[in-house]
Amino acid sequence: MKTFPMFLKMAGRRVVILGGGEQAVQKTRLILKTEAEIVVVAPELAPELVALAGRGRIRHETAITPALFENAALAFVASGDRAEDARLARLVRRAGVLTNVVDAPDLCDAFTPSIVDRDPLVVAIGTEGAAPVLARQIKTAVETMLEPRLGDFAALAGRMRDEVAARIAPDRRRAFWAWAFAGAPRRAHTRGAERAAARILKDAIAAGGAGEDGGFVSLVGAGPGARDLITLRGVQRLQEADVIFYDRLVDPDLLELARRDAERVHVGKAPGVTVWPQERINGVILAAARAGKRVVRLKCGDPGIFARGAEEAAACDAAGIPWEIVPGVTAAAAAAAEIGGFLTERGRYDSLILTTGQSCPGDPAPDWGSLVRPGTTVALYMGIGASAEIRSALLAAGAPAASPVDVVTRAGTAEAERWHCTLDTLHATVREQAVHNPAIMLIRFPKPRAASGARAVA
Repeated sequence: MKTFPMFLKMAGRRVVILGGGEQAVQKTRLILKTEAEIVVVAPELAPELVALAGRGRIRHETAITPALFENAALAFVASGDRAEDARLARLVRRAGVLTNVVDAPDLCDAFTPSIVDRDPLVVAIGTEGAAPVLARQIKTAVETMLEPRLGDFAALAGRMRDEVAARIAPDRRRAFWAWAFAGAPRRAHTRGAERAAARILKDAIAAGGAGEDGGFVSLVGAGPGARDLITLRGVQRLQEADVIFYDRLVDPDLLELARRDAERVHVGKAPGVTVWPQERINGVILAAARAGKRVVRLKCGDPGIFARGAEEAAACDAAGIPWEIVPGVTAAAAAAAEIGGFLTERGRYDSLILTTGQSCPGDPAPDWGSLVRPGTTVALYMGIGASAEIRSALLAAGAPAASPVDVVTRAGTAEAERWHCTLDTLHATVREQAVHNPAIMLIRFPKPRAASGARAVA
């Protein structure tokens, strides 16, 4: 290790930036996150720096003087000219100040790391100037691990440290903080319940130790399948989980984002197969939660859209087990992206209907005819097997035969396929192309154009 990583106190210290162009702008943005006094030295400033000087956020000087470096913690050299940068670096060193020369590792005393900022929690990644692109890639990976407001929770914990020291015995403090950052307080804060998180912590402190964490269930939307379409919060839940119950359509690569020691249980259901009926899935979820485990129920798409998430949530409620929803990208959105289209378009499609091509056993078929409305996009899930009935019902309700239809299978994955047709040829297209599930049908009923003379949809 040629360099030693260290965090410097910046309050009451000065940072000098030599240069007024884009490189100086970038360093100024970085230091503005601190409490340091910022002095930018250059004959002229980029517009962004001019605005900052006008608001008193930075001080502008046009000449370098020894007084500039008094009480300076750091100086950035960013003139944009290699020879001038080398001259300025020598000048700064003679003043006894640590120096960073932009894009010139050989001239640097200090290197600027890639930073994950969750103030007051800060993660810095450095490569001693050897591979800044790699540092940025690692930064991106760390960003997915830490929820955006984790710093606020760290600050909340910091404000309680004195009270913890006063009320909790020394031999129990480590366990208390381990629980606070891995258990119910952090989960509550992550989902936006800041007051609840504070109350859980205060109650535990008053009781003299960590609270008892029971099981917890997260209904997580995996997106349409591909691992890069899950949300950051979904990734965080996978990394926290003790056990993951996942659907058959989840990309196996996505499970690589989970903790290595998390138990993985495939509970996928296929049409006509009842190895994992819903009641059995509910049972294993509840059993794991009752055992005190952090449970992730990983569902394709969004847990609240044709995913039976409500049934699993109801089972948790009945058992007194806390749960949450982590939204996901639904297949309709992925299908629209796959065809380079939009689910709504101003002036043409101002309504969006998500509906299904199936119904519960014994129930009548959905009322597809009621969906025929000008200016509407209908996203039909699980409708391939009923394409003939859907076509007939919509045409009988007055839908134009030429209404555009897009059919997309495995939207958002490398195996995606798509077909474009019209409503009157929908069933023939499905049959002739051997379209298979999982598929979405996007059926559009555009608003009539005033100048075209086209008749309105009934």
